[in-house]
Amino acid sequence: MEAPLQMEMVELVPNGKHLEGLLPVATPTASNQRVEGPGRSCVEGEGFLQKSPSKEPQFTDFEGKTSFGMSVFNLSNAIMGSGILGLAYAMANTGIILFLFLLTAVALLSSYSIHLLLKSSGIVGIRAYEQLGYRAFGTPGKLAAALAITLQNIGAMSSYLYIIKSELPLVIQTFLNLEEQTSDWYTNGNYLVILVSVIVILPLALMRQLGYLGYSSGFSLSCMVFFLIAVIYKKFHVPCPLPLHFANITGNFSLSEVIKEEGQLQMETDTTAFCTPSYFTLNTQTAYTIPIMAFAFVCHPEVLPIYTELKDPSKRKMQHISNLSIAVMYVMYFLAALFGYLTFYDGVESELLHTYSKVDSFDVLILCVRVAVLTAVTLTVPIVLFPVRRAIQQMMFQDQEFSWLRHVLIALSLLTCINLLVIFAPNILGIFGVIGATSAPCLIFIFPAIFYFRIMPTEKEPTRSTPKILALCFAALGLLLMTMSLSFIIIDWVSGTSQHGGSH
Repeated sequence: MEAPLQMEMVELVPNGKHLEGLLPVATPTASNQRVEGPGRSCVEGEGFLQKSPSKEPQFTDFEGKTSFGMSVFNLSNAIMGSGILGLAYAMANTGIILFLFLLTAVALLSSYSIHLLLKSSGIVGIRAYEQLGYRAFGTPGKLAAALAITLQNIGAMSSYLYIIKSELPLVIQTFLNLEEQTSDWYTNGNYLVILVSVIVILPLALMRQLGYLGYSSGFSLSCMVFFLIAVIYKKFHVPCPLPLHFANITGNFSLSEVIKEEGQLQMETDTTAFCTPSYFTLNTQTAYTIPIMAFAFVCHPEVLPIYTELKDPSKRKMQHISNLSIAVMYVMYFLAALFGYLTFYDGVESELLHTYSKVDSFDVLILCVRVAVLTAVTLTVPIVLFPVRRAIQQMMFQDQEFSWLRHVLIALSLLTCINLLVIFAPNILGIFGVIGATSAPCLIFIFPAIFYFRIMPTEKEPTRSTPKILALCFAALGLLLMTMSLSFIIIDWVSGTSQHGGSH
């Protein structure tokens, strides 16, 4: 199966999954010297995706064929990922106004950091995130960028497998017409995630090439749009409060006639309180909000490959594409968070789709959404695993021939570690939180700013020029957010309140 023409140069993977070397291209610097040409170890990367044999892609003579609209689709697809499932929970712990302010801030800052990346790449003619790191700081810069992207990808894979762990049992329960979850192995999420990893994900991850990449990416985005439509539709069909929640509220009331009226009055008060949206909230879980948002907006490693693919490329045109993609995702994210929150209010879980199991476990629409999302995330895991393995290959076995043994062992090790992480993680919040507080600030804030500061020549922009001072402030802001988020998350874990996310 031949990949689409516009994908033949550098392939794209959704939600922060591009790594250099997916195809064996050498990247020229401004002085036309080859930097870090990937030598013989590229054998593994050569077959990642099939491409037209009639053309040998080079940055120097490659002409992009991708239209403006298709580039917007590709970048939107790169932004969109599992992060959308955690945003309603974020809104429940910030309130609508504070959430809107934070979401707007992260979206604008993401757009600004893309501006810095495009300016840096324009100076040196480099179209790969890690190679910008190499140009700015040498090998340490390249390794830091590769490590951050790898961490982001591991976080994405973990969140996808966590969705399989939490949603697949519910799908099986529905198909088997079971009212309640049984103790059988086929309704146990931990067993099911291992089973899916071994039967579906591992064989795909062991392939030398993934011809379905371009189609899977589009399918993933379609599934998330379907999810958003279902969330908006369900808002008007789910009662508030839920009957189950009502039972919990009133469970400690005596059924005796004496306090019946008092109980009914209390029920009405609780209903009003529970079904009223909050506009501004601060609690221990608020610390997770910015990491969840940062995780949801990471697309920066894909910006430069998409720029390379663009027909008649210019920085201005690519910035318009980035702004439009971020704006589309901003609207989708806000709508998913708003309607998810207004359906369940404080009862929303850290993984929104799972919350619908409280309503009606046999709901056909939610079942269809679950099956679609499960299919999308299952097909996406091997795609994300490829560049991670490629990065390990480049960092540890750079000058060695392709080895099937190493190819298999790296895939097995990665899947084993991620499965263990998913099985022992109490909820998806920890995954969103830690990755969103570590690799995401690096990729969005810190790296673009310091790369720009180092790469931009002083004769063009002196060290004390406004753009460079702004870039340093931007990096400092990223470092501050990273430190604050991690501190709050660690404090939350130590105090043991992180269980709140999974048992709302």
